[in-house]
Amino acid sequence: MQHDQTAVSVVCLTGHRDIPINHMEQLPSIIERRLRELIARGAVEIRAGGALGFDMVATLKVLELKQEFPQLTLTLFLPCRDQTKGWRESWCRVYDYILQRADRVHYETDAYTRGCMLARDRRLVEGSDVCLCYCTRRTGGTFYTCSYAKQQGLELINLAADLPRTQK
Repeated sequence: MQHDQTAVSVVCLTGHRDIPINHMEQLPSIIERRLRELIARGAVEIRAGGALGFDMVATLKVLELKQEFPQLTLTLFLPCRDQTKGWRESWCRVYDYILQRADRVHYETDAYTRGCMLARDRRLVEGSDVCLCYCTRRTGGTFYTCSYAKQQGLELINLAADLPRTQK
């Protein structure tokens, strides 16, 4: 499917929480390059799920780009208000930093429930044009979200394809 020149308005982000160090070193610049390409195609809203790992790295890059592109908005679709329960204090500080700078924040539930993560993932996708992802496995929430995005007809850009393969 060739989408390169198709106009886009809304981009959702999804990716794994655990990222190998050799990917983590290269991911921020690859995310920035791909986001710039999408902004050039008309992207004005970026949606993220607020999880550790890819979501945080990508969302921090979005906040950086908002300085240069004032039309850009960041919408967080969060599974629950207590999402950071059990997180390290340092990660909670980054989460709070992002939360305070988001343009819009939606919560699926007040407290964690069994289905809140998948409900969040579906809401991230619905209404988006492109899914910018980091997916290296065919299981888990990221794979589910990418599959759902594909089912919904979104253009899927997997940043893992821009990175060297890792050994397990």
